[in-house]
Amino acid sequence: MARDEQFDPVLLGLAQQISRAEGPGIEPLLNTFLGFLRRKTDFFTGATPQAIEEAMVKSVRLQISIAEKEKADKEKKQAEREKKRKEQLAKKEKAPEVMTSALNDNSVEVKVLDDDSQKEAPAKTTQPKTDTDEDEDKDLLTPNSGNGADMEKYSWTQTLNEVSLQVPVPAGIKSKDLDIKISKTKLKVGLKNQDPILSGSLQEDVKVDECTWTLEDASGGRCVGIYLHKVQGTTWWPCVVKGEKLINTKKVEPENSKLSDLDGETRQTVEKMMYDQRQKAMGLPTADEQQKQNVLKKFMEQHPEMDFSQAKFS
Repeated sequence: MARDEQFDPVLLGLAQQISRAEGPGIEPLLNTFLGFLRRKTDFFTGATPQAIEEAMVKSVRLQISIAEKEKADKEKKQAEREKKRKEQLAKKEKAPEVMTSALNDNSVEVKVLDDDSQKEAPAKTTQPKTDTDEDEDKDLLTPNSGNGADMEKYSWTQTLNEVSLQVPVPAGIKSKDLDIKISKTKLKVGLKNQDPILSGSLQEDVKVDECTWTLEDASGGRCVGIYLHKVQGTTWWPCVVKGEKLINTKKVEPENSKLSDLDGETRQTVEKMMYDQRQKAMGLPTADEQQKQNVLKKFMEQHPEMDFSQAKFS
């Protein structure tokens, strides 16, 4: 933890107490801190007014400089992500197409789509439902068209890589009125000094640096758009925040996607799965099996004095 962050919990608690006691705004917090310096130190009496003002201005300018750099870095990262996204879209026609489908355990099945399979895909075969399956599914929500759900106070959709939320708020609300916190494992969305609209532990971890939110005009008011980037891009979420109503992930209907749509880590996983499928179809070893064989071969070469002719390996 950075040195300037280690006191954040204490300062945050102080800011909340002052806000409840004296109202929102930065001035009450600043006056409280400066009052502490006046009462408990010689900050205001041990130097000239000019020196005091210079010290204050120097500190403010330092924080302004840091804030501007952080803002520039964030905008640069967003621009790089947008550029990468456009490049991926441009490569779509060249990338081999894969079809993903949801399995019962929320994982993903990958199938290579050749030219013939794209023209005429075989009908899906489903196992007959049992009474146990029906009992388990009856309390689950049917996914909306975006593989998410339309809840009472918000709606959400998802792909394998991202989750998008739309949270309506009253007209006239500005960004400064919002209380939005996104961490690796938690999400909070609401208005300041009010009970949160949505708050709790996320279904799975997200990449905080790639999560964003926006405030836009909408019919009848405004809408907060929240975009979460999944750490694991191979599962379908049954909900956004734990404790909310669950969707039936067995009924998720993903669109066919191309490898260029996937992030680097997910793409590597899918490519390995595709390779292993092809190897198995030809009766050849998978990538993991080849790796084991290579390790064994290297060991045998390093120990020629050992006789492996009668050895059995599984």
